[in-house]
This record gives sequence, structure tokens and C-alpha cells, in this order.
Amino acid sequence: MPESYGPERPAPLAVVLHGAGGQARDAMALLRPLADATGMLLLAPTSRQYTWDVIVGGYGPDVEAMDGALEETFSRYALDPTRLAITGFSDGASYALSLGINNGDLFSHVLAFSPGFMAPSARVGAPRFFISHGTRDAVLPIDRCSRRIVPQLERMGYELTYKEFEGGHTVPPEIALEAVDWFASEGD
Repeated sequence: MPESYGPERPAPLAVVLHGAGGQARDAMALLRPLADATGMLLLAPTSRQYTWDVIVGGYGPDVEAMDGALEETFSRYALDPTRLAITGFSDGASYALSLGINNGDLFSHVLAFSPGFMAPSARVGAPRFFISHGTRDAVLPIDRCSRRIVPQLERMGYELTYKEFEGGHTVPPEIALEAVDWFASEGD
């Protein structure tokens, strides 16, 4: 929670999802400094296994745990319902894309850093998307991943911002800053 948070002014919220083998603290490190500057609250759940449930067999315990964490967060904090994002890196980005499409009535924004795929089970609402990917990503190669995902989302009619950068399987600070600025300014 940023120091500037006060219940008199509803805050934006970002659910931040870690990559495979990661933990909540890994995901938080990506956006924490930017969240403090923008007044954004962060919720960073940890997957029950080494990665998110849909990747290892289908939606289940991770979705249930995230639903509980969101319910508790909504009950404790004043949140801006027009500024609810789901975001992640690598497997977390793939999961963010999937859950963002499934829950577009809840999540207004989806920020995906180096996603590998998307596996939505339904299409609900119309979230906006920010996707970035490194042109030299050897873990999730851009040609097999984002360069396929982005056109699929465009064909589905979603609004999106797409950024390619020179680099590998990472999130450069300038891309993270651009994504947070995009989220903070969307809807103004």
C-alpha cells in the first residue's frame, strides 16, 4: 500500500502475478517503486505450485485463492472500480491475459510483460491491454508468443498498446514505467 493511500480517495489496484518458479515478492519488485509514485495498491498472490494452475492442468486453486484475496482487499480498502488491473511477467503475463479476458467485467486493464500464450475459458467485458516483449527473448520467443497474441487480441476487437524492445526475457525499467503511466492515465 502506498504511503499516499487514504480511504477518502479510491485508489487503483493492480494484481501482480509472478513468473514460473517465482514468488509474490518477485512480482512486487517490478512495480513497487512505480506504485508508490502513482498511489496504486498492489496485490501479489503466489501460485500454489511452481506456476499458475491453468498452466499445469486447468483453473482451480489459484483462481479460488485470488478470489479470496480480492474479496478481502475490496472489503478493507477504497478502490477505484475503473482502475483495476491484472498484470504479470512470463507465465504470470500469460495468466494475466487469460484471467483478464475471463474477467473483463472486473479488470479494466491487463498489463502483460513477455507472455507466452493465453488460455481464456470465456470472454467477458472489454479490458484494455498493454503488452511488451523483448525481440531477443530466448525463453518465450517473440515470434511464437506476442507476435501471435497481439493480432489475436486485435481480431477480437480489444484496445491495446504493444511495445517491442531490444532485449531478452526481462522487463526494462522504462517499459515498466511506460506501462504504469499508461494504466494511470487510461480513462482520464
